[in-house]
Amino acid sequence: MTPVDPRIEPDPNAPSCILQWYFDALADLEGALGPEGAIHRALQAAAIEKLDRHSLAQQTMAVRTFVPPQHMPLNDDMERCSYMVAYEGPADDFEAWLTHYLTHHPPLMLQLPALRELEIYTPVESRSALPLACAAFMQRNKVVFDDAHALTEALASPVRDAMRRDFHALPPYGGATPHYPMRSIYGKFAAL
Repeated sequence: MTPVDPRIEPDPNAPSCILQWYFDALADLEGALGPEGAIHRALQAAAIEKLDRHSLAQQTMAVRTFVPPQHMPLNDDMERCSYMVAYEGPADDFEAWLTHYLTHHPPLMLQLPALRELEIYTPVESRSALPLACAAFMQRNKVVFDDAHALTEALASPVRDAMRRDFHALPPYGGATPHYPMRSIYGKFAAL
């Protein structure tokens, strides 16, 4: 996808693909990640084991969903444009950092023009038999728009300036904060 954010340098190590699976219960997720689980089988069917184990990573995260005023329900096979942000961390005081972030940042993000979805992710410990490296991001978030044009317009809005001011007011933390614009394809998977 063409970079849409002139304020953020494109990450030369940006992932070419991010897969997100949603589960109602941790036990269901761990079952799917087990040696005979659905995710494990799906990745084997895609010949993922032939790739370098360290070229892919996995991380289990809890999802906080916020419904924007312009929310539109998803249809199967729908495509949209997502903007994923990762906070590597660590924070000097993670509880203070997360409290500040969740108190101040989502209300600003929800004001982005034409925003369709907003999710914020925090790590959860889980078991996995996938032969993949484990990522350890402190937090991630995702905003979703109809297309790259809508994302570009939102990033040029005054709301983005307010978000940048809040970003600079976050309690101290380390690590990079890569931003990834991506085409998102939605669908449902049936059990194998």
